[in-house]
Amino acid sequence: MDSLTVAVATYLLFVMTAGFALLWWFREDRIGKLTVAGSVVAGLALLGVFSTVAALHYDPRPFMEDPSLNNMLHHAADNGFPSDHSCAAGLIAGLVALRHRIYGAVFALGAVLIAASRVATHAHHVQDVAAGLAIGALAAWLGTLLATRLIERFDLAARLHLGGRNVAVADTAGPTTD
Repeated sequence: MDSLTVAVATYLLFVMTAGFALLWWFREDRIGKLTVAGSVVAGLALLGVFSTVAALHYDPRPFMEDPSLNNMLHHAADNGFPSDHSCAAGLIAGLVALRHRIYGAVFALGAVLIAASRVATHAHHVQDVAAGLAIGALAAWLGTLLATRLIERFDLAARLHLGGRNVAVADTAGPTTD
């Protein structure tokens, strides 16, 4: 059972990342791809900001506090708050859930499994993974909101609707010398 827990803690995030990429490639239309790509960039930036701020709280890992606990992941003895794996899993699950509810539920289950396995392997406390999941989900929501607003604003600023067709702003600069 320990090897399964270690495998989930170590590799499930890679599976979720690959699944996210496949969903993006095969289940999104052109605007959806742009929206999700923008959400990922904004979400990762926000995740970096939130994690940096959260790291101001020092929480030693469980195996550091109790030497009798087995460090199953052979993790470095550093700050465990928040869990980076849980932040990333929360971000991915949140991004998927905001676009596809059923797939989002599956990805959310994966995120919870990652968080639980990080606790079971003594790499994190429950508060570390709970904060990580919350930070990731918040970054997904804010990133999607930001990306959606920027895409809407860009479309409004870049196109004029004349005669039922879209004309780029560059095309309305004036007559050409053709």
